[in-house]
Amino acid sequence: MTEEYSEKGYRQMLDALFLRFPSFQKVGAAAYKPGIDNMLFFDQLAGHPHRKYKTIHIAGTNGKGSVSNMLASVCAAAGLKTGLYTSPHILDFRERMRVAGPESGRGTDGPGQNDVRYISEKEVWDFVHRWGATFEHLDLSFFEITTMMAFDWFASRNVDIAVIETGLGGRLDSTNIITPELSIITCIGLDHCDMLGSTLGEIAFEKAGIIKPNVPVVVGESDPETDPVFERKVLYTNLPEPDFNGDRTRIMSLLTFADKVEPSMWKDRETILERMDLQGKYQEKNLRTVMAALDVLSRKGTVPSPEAADGMQGVAGWTGKAEDALEHTAGRMQFHGRWEKVSDRPYVICDIGHNPHALKYNFAQLKKMMESGRFDSLTIVYGAMSDKDVDGVMRLLPDCAELVFVTAPGRRAMPAEDIMERFKAAGGDPSRAVCCGDVRTALGLAGALPASRSGADDGCGVSSSIAGQPGAARHLVYVGGSTYVVSEAVPCFVR
Repeated sequence: MTEEYSEKGYRQMLDALFLRFPSFQKVGAAAYKPGIDNMLFFDQLAGHPHRKYKTIHIAGTNGKGSVSNMLASVCAAAGLKTGLYTSPHILDFRERMRVAGPESGRGTDGPGQNDVRYISEKEVWDFVHRWGATFEHLDLSFFEITTMMAFDWFASRNVDIAVIETGLGGRLDSTNIITPELSIITCIGLDHCDMLGSTLGEIAFEKAGIIKPNVPVVVGESDPETDPVFERKVLYTNLPEPDFNGDRTRIMSLLTFADKVEPSMWKDRETILERMDLQGKYQEKNLRTVMAALDVLSRKGTVPSPEAADGMQGVAGWTGKAEDALEHTAGRMQFHGRWEKVSDRPYVICDIGHNPHALKYNFAQLKKMMESGRFDSLTIVYGAMSDKDVDGVMRLLPDCAELVFVTAPGRRAMPAEDIMERFKAAGGDPSRAVCCGDVRTALGLAGALPASRSGADDGCGVSSSIAGQPGAARHLVYVGGSTYVVSEAVPCFVR
C-alpha cells in the first residue's frame, strides 16, 4: 500500500531525496551527470509531457534567473498560463516550479502570492512515489528528477508556455530534450571551468548546445571570443534544413545579439529600470536581453505584437501591461536573492552573484551608493564555494568596506579562514576583515541583525550590532558570494 501524504512524511521524503540523489549545489561535480540519454528514456516513460506546451529555453553564466522570471512575468501578463522552472531555490524547494497567469490555481499551502502558484507538497510527494523505482533503476541525478517533475507538473496544470532555465551548461544539460519557441543565452563568463571548459570559447560551445534547428536564438552579450561560436552553431545546425535551402543570410537571421539591436521597448528603459523591483546595475543587460526576446516572440505570435492590437486596449494597453510585468517581476513571481533589499535599518542587500563576472557590477554599485553620501559605512558579508574564483573576487572588493568572511553551509564551502588568506594574498588589509563560522552570526557581526536575534558576540573582535539603533539607516550591508549564504540570510529577514 502506498504511504499517504503528510507534512512530516513530505519533509522526510525530501530529506531522503537530497541524501540519495545529491544536488550539484550540495556536493558539486559528484552530482553532475552530463548527457541526456537518461532523460530521453525517462521522458518516453512519462509520455513526453513537455510536448504538450510551448517552451522558452534559457542558458548562460549569469542572469538566467532574472531573465527567466522577467519573461515568465510578461508571458503571464499576456494572458498565457505560464510555467517557470529555475534552480536553485532560496527559501523552499518548491520555488523551482511555479505557474503564473490566468487560472494558475494558486493553492493555500504555497508561499506564492498574487497569481503565482508553487507546486504543492502533495504534488511533489505523488510524483516521487509514482516514479521512485525509475529514479533508482536509472540512477538519476537530483536535477534530472526535478526537471522531469517540472515538465510533468506543467503538463498537469495545462500551461500554455513554460520558461525553462538550464542547470549547468546546455549541450548536456537535463533540460536539453525540449524544442523551444526561442533559445536564449544570457552571457558567457568563466565559471564551472572544471566541467564546461577553461576558456570563454569552450564554455560558449557548451551553452550553444541549446540551439536547435529552425529555432531563433537571442544572445544577451556579444563578445569577440564567443560570437563566432554561436554563429557557427546556428549556421551548421540549420544548413541541412530544407526550409532554408542553404540560404545563409536567412539562416543567420535566426540569431540576434541583444546588445547589437535596439528592442522596440528599449526607448522606455530608463523609466522601467527606475521602477523595477529587480534592482542591480547588471539588470540593465538582462532587461535588454528580455526586450530583444520579446520582439522575437511577438514576431512568432507567442506574445502580442507592438504593431497589432489584441483586445488589451490596443497597442498602448499591451505595452503598459508588459512594462508593469517587468517592473514588478520580483513581487509577482516571488523571486528572491537578486539585489534583494531585505531591511531598511540597516539597508541590507542580498544577491547570489558568485563570480567576478557578476560581482564586478555589484561591487561597483556599492561604491556608487557609498559615494552618494546616503551611507556612512559599508559591511560586506562574503562566503564562497571552494570551486569558485575567490582570488578574482578578492581583487574586486571595495576598499571602503569592512568585511565579514563566513563559511557557507555545505561540504563544498570554502572555510572563512581560507578566504581570509586569499584576501591577504591579494594585498588586502586583514585589520578590516573578520572570519565567522555561520551566516546568522555573520549578519550580527555585520550589524545587519540585532544581537538578540543573531547570536553574535564580540569574540571575533567586532563591536555589537547597530541594527535598530539611530544610525542604522546610514549603514549599508551586502550579503553574497554564494547561493547558500543568501539562502541562509534571506529567512532571517523575510517572514
